[in-house]
Formats: sequence, structure tokens, C-alpha cells
Amino acid sequence: MPRTLLGVAGFPVAHSRSPAMHNAALAEMGIDWLYVPLQLPPERFAETVRALPASGFRGVNVTVPHKLAAYGMADEHTTAAAAIGAANTLSFTDGRIIADNTDAGGFLDALAVPTGTLRALVLGAGGSARAVVHALQETGTREVSVWNRTPARAEELAAELGARHSEHPGPADLLVNCTSVGLDPSTTQEQALSTLGLVGYEPPPIVVDLVYGAGPTALARWARHGGARVVDGLEVLVHQGARSLEGWAARGVPVNTMRRAAGGR
Repeated sequence: MPRTLLGVAGFPVAHSRSPAMHNAALAEMGIDWLYVPLQLPPERFAETVRALPASGFRGVNVTVPHKLAAYGMADEHTTAAAAIGAANTLSFTDGRIIADNTDAGGFLDALAVPTGTLRALVLGAGGSARAVVHALQETGTREVSVWNRTPARAEELAAELGARHSEHPGPADLLVNCTSVGLDPSTTQEQALSTLGLVGYEPPPIVVDLVYGAGPTALARWARHGGARVVDGLEVLVHQGARSLEGWAARGVPVNTMRRAAGGR
């Protein structure tokens, strides 16, 4: 019988820690499945994903830049995916594609603090930003603002999800980077702050950077130097991945094992 497959679809995807952490969890759980990377340029995404079930795939995680496309091509949507309007998890069942979003729950799991009194500033307007804004709104965050280099995109996202649009980053207790800035490890702190509109901005008490790499990102270094509590992208990745794997396996998963395999502490 062919081996059941899982994977992560993105462009680029070679940097992803998802295969290592999922395969470590599957081995500990005694499940003989294999999780693989799928490098898919946008023009090949939909066609390739529709063909995956015939190749033995049970489901895939979806990362940049495909989260909106994944949502759009699905036959069914979970409540979370429908509310967010983006998907990071696709499951293949009885010839149908079911879209879910574990980014919102994974973000809150990693943040691990009540948000009711916080003013949050979300940088970005893609699929991850949609999930973070939704999560913050659902947990009653005092104020949620959205900034993007393309103001119209931030304004549209904020209007759809009931947040505020910020033309310039303003005061915040929580800053969340949902852009790809810092994915290139050669990005300097000056370049990151300039691109994100943060020149002259002091780090707020909590900074979450969804980007991760071999070491701290430029934004994470800036935040730590300024005394902020930093939640890095690996911790968010672990928690959203754990939620996806729980859904596919229909059982609890070893989160600590996933964290160690991903390179986290």
C-alpha cells in the first residue's frame, strides 16, 4: 500500500522547518506517513494541488504566497477559514478539498497572553495578516490596526475584518510582522525598519515576527535590543503546525518534539 503523504506548499519553501518537525512528530506517534516540501510557483499551484490526492497526499500546509489561492480553490471551508478568508491547511477527503486556517489559533497559542488591554499593530495585508487580525479581534483586543506598504490593501483588510487602517505605524503594545521582510538572512536592521516604516519607532513591549531563519531576524534583534519580549516565527510555526497535524491524525501531537525538531527551544 502506498505511503500516505503530507507536505508544505510554498514559493520559496526550501527554508521551511515544517518537514523536520512534522516527520519527528509522526515518528514519535508511530504513524508511517511522510511530510515533504512542495516548491510551487503561483502559476502551478492550483493545478498541482488538485493532483496531489492521486499521489497519496492526505493534506498540505500552505505558506507564502498561496494562502489566498488555497482558500479560493477549496470545495469546503472550516469556520475559521471562512471567517479569515485565507487558508494555511488543505485536507483531501472523498474527492473534495477542505480549507482550514490554523494560523490564528497557532498565533494565539504562541503569544500566550491575554490581549484584551493591548493595542496591536499588524504589519502586512496577506493571508497571515488576515489570520492574526481575526485572532486579535476574536479575543477582544482593545485596538487592532493594520499597516501595509500598499495602503489600499491594508485599508481593504481592515474594513473586512473590523480593524483600523494605519497610514503610518502608531503607538502599540503588541507589534506583529506578517510580511516577508527578514526572510532573506542578509537583510540588515536598517533595511528592515525602513521597509516596514519603523524608522525612529521604539519597540513596543511585545513583538511577534512570523518570519524565521537560522538565527534571529533583523526585526527580532531590534526588538530584543529595545527590551521587548519577542515571539519568533518558529514558535508560531510549531503551534499552527501542531493544530494542522492534530486534524489530519485525529489525535494529540507531541508539541515539544516538534519544537526541538524545528530548531526552537
